[in-house]
Amino acid sequence: MLDERARSLLKTLVERYIADGQPVGSRTLSKASGLELSPATIRNVMADLEELGLIASPHTSAGRIPTALGYRLFVDTMLTARPSLLEREVHALEGQLQPDQPQRVITHAAQMLSSLSSFVGVITAPRKPSVFRHIEFLRLGERRVLVILVSPDGDVQNRVVMTAQDHNQSELTEAANRLNAQYTGLALEVVRERIRVEVEQLRGEIAGLMSAAVQVSDDDASQQEQVVISGERNLLAVQDFGQDLSSLRRLFGLFEEKAQLMRLLDVSSRAEGVRIFIGGESQVVPFEELSIVSAPYEVDGQVVGTLGVIGPTRMPYERMIQIVDITSRMVGQALSQGRP
Repeated sequence: MLDERARSLLKTLVERYIADGQPVGSRTLSKASGLELSPATIRNVMADLEELGLIASPHTSAGRIPTALGYRLFVDTMLTARPSLLEREVHALEGQLQPDQPQRVITHAAQMLSSLSSFVGVITAPRKPSVFRHIEFLRLGERRVLVILVSPDGDVQNRVVMTAQDHNQSELTEAANRLNAQYTGLALEVVRERIRVEVEQLRGEIAGLMSAAVQVSDDDASQQEQVVISGERNLLAVQDFGQDLSSLRRLFGLFEEKAQLMRLLDVSSRAEGVRIFIGGESQVVPFEELSIVSAPYEVDGQVVGTLGVIGPTRMPYERMIQIVDITSRMVGQALSQGRP
């Protein structure tokens, strides 16, 4: 627990460091805080904050900088909502989001996030609901079966699977008929759960084919999911990274890999509102020098994707939160309008 004096000095120190990027000394803190405290008193408070792990002292400077823990306390308890011109900035770009072109909405949203933040914008494309309307199994040869899965909107997925044992066509037709009768129209998450419950009661061949069908649809869904990233080169201009080539290599490796980002954004999609990961808090993307501000976006009341801003821990969090929040609402509105 911090007293008001310590909280005020920590808030001032974080704000100064975010604005200037330079370690903050006791003299600067004394002037900026507006508190009538002696330099000795301020140094004592800073020593206490350092002992608590909220600030740290770089070897090359007598000043202090916030730690990830200090940023977290600042974001959670000290951010103040102030009037902003951000709505005007965002809406000046709103015309880029053409409702009748969903893929361009996603691409332009990533570019908007990057342009407004001066960091990296990232967004996942809308997920299609994992539901099937009809399934068929066709025997291709010994233990080789073609799985045909038809979605409610008519999309057809085909995949050849290897089965544990050989089946004739009549057995495959019987299995498909049973699946169609019991599971057509259900979300695959529901089907998967029922499989776990019912698999003991089913004949082995039907259970195996059912599992194969779910796997085919899962594989297709993972291919559909895509991450659009914009503004990676903005990080080259960030002084926190510019002199550290190893950090830059790791960051650009993250953007190329994308799988880590997908897992992180999937976690964010299950939260309500804006979510913030500071300095390696996420085990999915454990970068100490990186922060991610993200939020899910909805179409017709359903969460279908996630977007966010990736930048250094020394980012103006209040502005990033507003950028992500407003953009998520605009993307949801544009995609909802574009639906038939």
